[in-house]
Amino acid sequence: MFSWLGKQGGGRERGGGTDVVQTVTGGLRDLYLRKLLPLEEHYRFHEFHSPALEEADFENKPMVLLVGQYSTGKTTFIRYLLEQDFPGMRIGPEPTTDSFIAVMYGETEGNVPGNALVVDPKKPFRKLGRFGNAFLNRFMCSQLPNEVLKSISIIDSPGILSGEKQRISRGYDFCQVLQWFAERVDRIILLFDAHKLDISDEFSEAIKSFRGQDDKIRVVLNKADQVDTQQLMRVYGALMWSLGKVIDTPEVLRVYIGSFWAHPLRNTDNRRLFEAEAQDLFKDIQSLPQKAAVRKLNDLIKRARLAKVHAYIISYLKKEMPSVFGKENKKKELINKLPEIYIQLQREYHISAGDFPEVKKMQELLENCDFTKFHSLKPKLIEAVDSMLANKIASLMSLISQEESNMPTEMVHGGAFDGTMAGPFGHGYGEGAKEGADEEEWVVAKDKPAYDEIFYTLSPINGKISGISAKKEMVTSKLPNSVLGKIWKLADCDGDGMLDDEEFALAKHLIKIKLDGYELPGTLPSHLVPPSHRKPFQTAE
Repeated sequence: MFSWLGKQGGGRERGGGTDVVQTVTGGLRDLYLRKLLPLEEHYRFHEFHSPALEEADFENKPMVLLVGQYSTGKTTFIRYLLEQDFPGMRIGPEPTTDSFIAVMYGETEGNVPGNALVVDPKKPFRKLGRFGNAFLNRFMCSQLPNEVLKSISIIDSPGILSGEKQRISRGYDFCQVLQWFAERVDRIILLFDAHKLDISDEFSEAIKSFRGQDDKIRVVLNKADQVDTQQLMRVYGALMWSLGKVIDTPEVLRVYIGSFWAHPLRNTDNRRLFEAEAQDLFKDIQSLPQKAAVRKLNDLIKRARLAKVHAYIISYLKKEMPSVFGKENKKKELINKLPEIYIQLQREYHISAGDFPEVKKMQELLENCDFTKFHSLKPKLIEAVDSMLANKIASLMSLISQEESNMPTEMVHGGAFDGTMAGPFGHGYGEGAKEGADEEEWVVAKDKPAYDEIFYTLSPINGKISGISAKKEMVTSKLPNSVLGKIWKLADCDGDGMLDDEEFALAKHLIKIKLDGYELPGTLPSHLVPPSHRKPFQTAE
């Protein structure tokens, strides 16, 4: 069925996470080289948008890019995840990280300088050489044997300052570098300090360079333990207002609130909130290896759509150029009319406006081009990409879905991730339906006297109350019927349609769990089973 994948898909029998990633990776690489690359080269796509993809771009582990203003805790965040220092790490209140640092797995600790890094075919950074020595002298790879880095790589970026001087004195286009990384990473994390919510001009430009990668962006409001609950509410509102002015999307960005370092909390009022937020962020990062194949597939689709649009633009400009006289004047006219050309191409080829590159940037790039050297439209190249999108990509997506259902879940392990998985300090341990799991006494017993008083007001017959009587009491909780129905099924342990005093107490306990903001269990945990029902209940199971 997938013979078109070729030998590059890997020769081993599939059945594990690594095999499906290799198969899909091989298929994507093969599609890119045979279908998309010819279109890109013919219409000089790499000069306008993004360099050609290489094998390392398909093979690399999921990457996480950290971006933020100085002293927002980017490097400390990496230290928090890894639970160890990494080579080249510097932490302080002043701007310390002045380089891009790729933190990756290696058998021995050490640094690889940028100039050596961009000639290594096994690393996905070869195309960064185009940014020159000014950038390469500020780029390095920090390698160390760490369990977390077996699954993901982390890119630390220089802290962003305010002011024009910093932007000019970098010696390279900072936003262009960020855009290059954004196109290749799996997650972009923007870090904010609870005391530094202002978005400088350069930070604003940096965020705008992530246009088209909105699905990868997550926001972390760090050092949130340094403010009290009322201040935190105001800080969160101010952050969302600031982001709304910079990120032009109808959806609200996911913001994780917490204090991401291994030190005591200064303000413990929101400890439970911070723990829940950290757990959500960890789950998001841990899922990256499993979603890596889908992300690469999605990025290839976005690239193919942009390449098609680029081909239409270039071929249109070529078609409109005069053969002999007035070439320069016509070139200027076409560049000025580019917004109108976009609209015309949208109508002619039924293309969404969101697939077109930014007008201003495209106009600037076209200024230095000789339109007479552009190529006319080649329908066969377009048809090959259309066929890839319509047929081959769909087959790959189907393959990913089939394999994901058969393979074990691939997660990030080690470092801070292991500290939240099990034991009494795992998230939610001893809370909600898990309360009393490690106690000998039935957890409901402590509140049973109060529940018994209510029970006996409902006129039990032979020690049990009917469903109608139970309903009258349960609806006073104001929970929806769908929730109360689930509670009834969990509490009616013997399934006789009535509740005895222990089952009623259990129902009231489950209502309390839900009203406290916790989720109900899918099936009744053994520690919540009423003592008088335990033996027959467990036998029935």
